[in-house]
Amino acid sequence: MILESDSGICSRCRDIKIVVDAEIGEEICTRCGLVLTEETVDTGPEWRAFTNDEKDSRARAGSAVSYSLYDMGLSTRFSGNRDYNGNRLDIETVNKINRLRRYDNRSKLADTWRHNLSIAMIELDRIAYEIHIPSSVREQAAIIYRKALNQDLIRGRSIEAFVAASIHAACRLNKLPRSLRSICKISTREPKEISRSYRLLVRRLKIRMPIDDPIKFVPGIASKLNLRQETERHAIKILKRAKEMKGLSGKDPRGVAAAALYLACLEKNEKRIQKTVAAAADTSEVTLRNRIRGLEKVLRIYKATID
Repeated sequence: MILESDSGICSRCRDIKIVVDAEIGEEICTRCGLVLTEETVDTGPEWRAFTNDEKDSRARAGSAVSYSLYDMGLSTRFSGNRDYNGNRLDIETVNKINRLRRYDNRSKLADTWRHNLSIAMIELDRIAYEIHIPSSVREQAAIIYRKALNQDLIRGRSIEAFVAASIHAACRLNKLPRSLRSICKISTREPKEISRSYRLLVRRLKIRMPIDDPIKFVPGIASKLNLRQETERHAIKILKRAKEMKGLSGKDPRGVAAAALYLACLEKNEKRIQKTVAAAADTSEVTLRNRIRGLEKVLRIYKATID
């Protein structure tokens, strides 16, 4: 059975397309044929399952590992008052299990590191549910927070602020249009504190953020303004023209998207005032007016070059 591998790069041709031959246990480069490793260990289960019911019944290691759980879902759980055969346990055994459960819970939260994670992951789940982000982004936000905790960045600082900053960093890394202001509205901390924590995360963890494209913010702002698809498409056309003239660099992408939508509304006879457009884009009216003037200048240059 041949599977793709993400183990690394070929040492000979520097290609990244590595495959695993599970039958002979070798990792092979598809470009030059170099055998990178031999006798690889199959970490999957030793049993086979053909339906979901068979998979659930044969799995013995509990639920999948999740970084958004403070113990990653790997801790021991004491539950129930019946034995393996379904018979009720006697009073002495039930009391013993209750004592073990109590000692186990205390031992998990006694450590400062685990106590910090138990608070942080609850806050992370709450914010992630409110802003509707997928589970993959939530997992990445949990990984970023754990890295910050391992580097001792949270000592003396707010847990809630670092959780919000981690979520914002994960959204930006996955190019998910969630503004910092929308996260701050849900968080219990002040926007300045969250922004400061975000800058510290990016600097100390050396995270390279991708540059946001203003086009990805257009659908969300247009839906809040109840605009027609024709107007939305025209705003995207305006942004593409400005991008050709390199007039979008160094500007807030959300403000540029709002400015393009406002100009599209003027050209398509959909009346929207600047205050409403700025509120839909979570930006200020001053920023919106500045971006409008900048886009109008770029579009005049674009028309002049065409003519």
